[in-house]
Amino acid sequence: MTTSFMRLAQVLTTFFFAIWLAACANAPMTAPSVVLLEPANGATVSSPFKVRFGVQGMKVEPAGDVVANSGHNHLLINLAAIPAGKEIPFTPQHLHFGKAQTEADVTLAPGVYTLTAQFANGAHESYGPSMSQTITVTVK
Repeated sequence: MTTSFMRLAQVLTTFFFAIWLAACANAPMTAPSVVLLEPANGATVSSPFKVRFGVQGMKVEPAGDVVANSGHNHLLINLAAIPAGKEIPFTPQHLHFGKAQTEADVTLAPGVYTLTAQFANGAHESYGPSMSQTITVTVK
């Protein structure tokens, strides 16, 4: 490559990077959310299967202290999202990941299940349906 071509490439790269930075600075903040990254909605899985949580806009921290904009994951088996402020109970249908886990192996008997990822604060108080996602899986 010639020196002038390399210089032009540098200028263009800098120009487009500056445009991208300006777009990011003016982009609206996205609302906090939780998602089940794995398994996919509608998947057929073998038990045990891996569950992976994704959280955006909040920090994943261990249970215990209530810290603003943070919390930990829960997996609800055949249950809907829990209303905001309500404590998530400790039952076999309410799996707690209070050590700030973002993935776990889950064992379920064969059947069709709804799995709800529910994010909650350090005191296990739900952030509500806006911080949940429900999928369906078939365990073979």
